[in-house]
Amino acid sequence: MVAKMSSPWISASVLVLLLSLHPGVHAFYLPGTFMHTYSSGEAISAKVNSLTSIETELPFSYYSLPYCKPQDGVKKSAENLGEILMGDQIDNSPYLFQVNVNESVYLCTTDPLTKEQAELLKKRARDLYQVNMILDNLPVMRFTEQNGVTIQWTGFPVGYNPTGSNEDYIINHLKFRVLVHQYQAQGDVVITSEDGVAMVESDRKSGFQIVGFEVVPCSVRRDPEAMSKLKMYDKADSVNCPLELEKSQVIRENERITFTYEVEYVKSNIKWPSRWDVYLKMDGAKVHWFSIMNSMMVVFFLAGIVFVIFLRTVRRDLTRYEEMDKEAQAQMNEELSGWKLVVGDVFREPSCPKLLCVMVADGIQITGMAVVTIVFAALGFLSPASRGMLLTGMIILYLFLGIIAGYVGVRVWRTIKGTSEGWKSVAWLTACFFPGIVFIILTVLNSILWGKKSTGALPISLFFTLLALWFCISVPLTLIGGLLGTRAASIDYPVRTNQIPREIPERKFPSWLLVLGAGTLPFGTLFIELFFILSSIWLGRFYYVFGFLFIVLFLLVIVCGEVSLVLTYMHLCVEDWKWWWKAFFASGSVAFYVFLYSINYLVFDLRSLSGPVSATLYLGYSLIMALAIMLSTGAIGFLLSFYFVHYLFSSVKID
Repeated sequence: MVAKMSSPWISASVLVLLLSLHPGVHAFYLPGTFMHTYSSGEAISAKVNSLTSIETELPFSYYSLPYCKPQDGVKKSAENLGEILMGDQIDNSPYLFQVNVNESVYLCTTDPLTKEQAELLKKRARDLYQVNMILDNLPVMRFTEQNGVTIQWTGFPVGYNPTGSNEDYIINHLKFRVLVHQYQAQGDVVITSEDGVAMVESDRKSGFQIVGFEVVPCSVRRDPEAMSKLKMYDKADSVNCPLELEKSQVIRENERITFTYEVEYVKSNIKWPSRWDVYLKMDGAKVHWFSIMNSMMVVFFLAGIVFVIFLRTVRRDLTRYEEMDKEAQAQMNEELSGWKLVVGDVFREPSCPKLLCVMVADGIQITGMAVVTIVFAALGFLSPASRGMLLTGMIILYLFLGIIAGYVGVRVWRTIKGTSEGWKSVAWLTACFFPGIVFIILTVLNSILWGKKSTGALPISLFFTLLALWFCISVPLTLIGGLLGTRAASIDYPVRTNQIPREIPERKFPSWLLVLGAGTLPFGTLFIELFFILSSIWLGRFYYVFGFLFIVLFLLVIVCGEVSLVLTYMHLCVEDWKWWWKAFFASGSVAFYVFLYSINYLVFDLRSLSGPVSATLYLGYSLIMALAIMLSTGAIGFLLSFYFVHYLFSSVKID
């Protein structure tokens, strides 16, 4: 699933600074939704988001269907970059609530449905599209019973097709249940916001806070002639849901559909800071802990191998060599074997060095973005209450981390080439490689969404906004980072490189098989958490266990470094001095398994996903994710392997 640009962290920092300097201000608030206290009878308007479905993954505008419109017209709510990229389109709605006033209300009666409208409603109902409604920033929730188990959903269906029936029925009556908490003002108090941020409240009025928003949807057939005489917000008869099919509203050409709703207010002990708990509650905590324990077993296993390599093999050889006199060393040089034989080739320039530098630099940029984002989310700064904020923050972070990517890319280039000549092209490619590939994939996917008239399609103006951000922020910062890289101290090789490259002995099996197989170990630390992430993206579930995700990311970094280091040593031991790219792909090959797992998830877990368009969108977004993972894990493995090789050959003096 996937315009106004906002920088929530920068704007919040400026706001905090200004408020702290103002003498009359008693409180401030960091990113999120400010707590609102309502008085009895105060009017609140609900908002509607895009229609979504796990069947097609194509979001559509709420008003693309013949629903009732507000009296003052449809108005879009302010959107940030993340909301637009996620396909959110939040509009006002005619649903109006009065706090603590239970009522049953008439909205409107449509004109006779045209053939196109009836067919569209049937299609949306059969594709399991959900209406997503929001009240006081809380998504509407409904509960269903399946096999004695209560299942909670966000949103309610457009319609339904009962088993054994040839007719489709529309949901045209909603029974809302609004949970309110009575708040008593007590002077200055410290409370926690929806983002987990403590703040001081002063002089807040007593009243009622909305802490829950539930709905029971149903279909009811009413007399359109009688109902059309009513005005919007007139009283309507209450309905006991669910009703028999003969009393439900069928979707058919020339039918006139009447929309009504009921509101019931229920006092609750849930406090405002805890109102999102029911949405963020994720079952399977034991599964997360199992994933972490499984990852730690892999870490300890590889750590044991690294320990053996360093303390028993490498250190033993180096100690033995250092204890010999010069004559014995000269004799030993003639009897060298394993990694010592490639001393004159181990730092020979790899193939496609510029591409390697660019991929390593982009990988570090993606890794930095991921780490900072997860840390902020784990600390509570990126709340799901602030829609699109997570994605917006990730994009802003990626743009500003271009300075680090430029520095790393040019520094690796200087190390390989021994000179800064050509650093500008390295910096330019670093700024354009990964964003360019993503931009091409998104353009193809966006053309598909445009053709389907989906709200997930990015407007042309946003394309120019993204291009402006790319070339006005990321590219200049990457070039500045590259310039800093040319002025940093160079990394000198500890041994000289021979003029004639040494022949690499033939092997029974190609080395790429070992490199590809190495990716299974990092994937083993990741795949369980990957299931929850994919479920949150494609099944519309909230993912908010960033503490677990941070631990998994930390273990993944360790495993990637260990795998790459072990394989680099194994290649050197068989006199294979072409270790550069193999060190990158030893850990980067985890992306291959991530993409395969994504295909497996599509086939076995998203079996309801219908049509080639939905599958193409899914595979396109999965390809972007796999590419980002490959660059990130590959960069980690390469840099650790480089420092290992540099340390190894700087410890032995062979002429």
